[in-house]
Amino acid sequence: MKRYLALDIGGTKIACGRFTEDGILEEKIVSPTKAERGYRKVLEDIILNLLKLKTEDTIALGIGTAGPLDRIKGEIYSPPNLPGWDGVPLKRDLYESLKIPIFMDNDANAACLGEYLFGAGKGVKNMVYITVSTGIGGGIIVNGGLLHGVRDSAGEVGHQTILPDGPLCNCGNRGCLEALSSGTAIAKRAMEEIKHNKDTILKRWAEREELTAKHVREAMLMGDKVAKEIWDSAMEYLGIGVGNIITIVSPEKVVIGGSVGLSGEDVIEKIKEVIKKRVFLVPTDKVEIVPARLREDVGLYGAFAVALTEMRNKEGG
Repeated sequence: MKRYLALDIGGTKIACGRFTEDGILEEKIVSPTKAERGYRKVLEDIILNLLKLKTEDTIALGIGTAGPLDRIKGEIYSPPNLPGWDGVPLKRDLYESLKIPIFMDNDANAACLGEYLFGAGKGVKNMVYITVSTGIGGGIIVNGGLLHGVRDSAGEVGHQTILPDGPLCNCGNRGCLEALSSGTAIAKRAMEEIKHNKDTILKRWAEREELTAKHVREAMLMGDKVAKEIWDSAMEYLGIGVGNIITIVSPEKVVIGGSVGLSGEDVIEKIKEVIKKRVFLVPTDKVEIVPARLREDVGLYGAFAVALTEMRNKEGG
């Protein structure tokens, strides 16, 4: 049986896995990135773990990682959460030790492909994946294949403008969906609100620890009015963003993932409610909006899906 290695690189943790060709995750190794050590030290750990997982019948490695990157050259260009990774030749460096074909894509595209092949997107031809977490990212499947666009820049769903002259986004624009509905944005607004509003449990919590989107959600569920306003606003904007994507792409399915996106059934219900109010040119009753299924292993499944797809394309061509 053919087997594949998968590598999911994040600023906090790195996951390595081995899959059978039919999508069974046989074994995985998860370790802290410790990115401050620099590229070479992190690379040593990655190689060590991949060699532990590699078997004689392993035929390829797939990688999902934060960008910017060149997926064909296999180079990564200074991701914010991987300091010092400036033009690093990851694919070349890994090939020297593994001697198997290596394929790479950005983490959001990889996760999208993983959900499409092995998760909530199975059985459709056109799908959009949106992860709502610390930031907001995504991927687009059109006619069964990932849409990469010019310089692999397609699918940046978190950087559509929702609110002109809204909060400044990390990308340099104002009013991006990410600046309004991500976990970071929700926590930032909470910190701003408690400066002016004493009547919220968030103020007491902030005295003990740094506020997060999870705190805002917990307070909202407890009936805190300030937290509810913050959460509802973020989800309203999220619904508008998803509605924009549906209007443009008209997919059969929208898959919502990430820690915020999967925080409760009410998130998807709110998205559906907003879409009904705002999307008129696409038959929204034909568009399913569902939670992602792969949860914490989505990055590994995504990396595996990248390699599996590329190898199948080679065999077919």
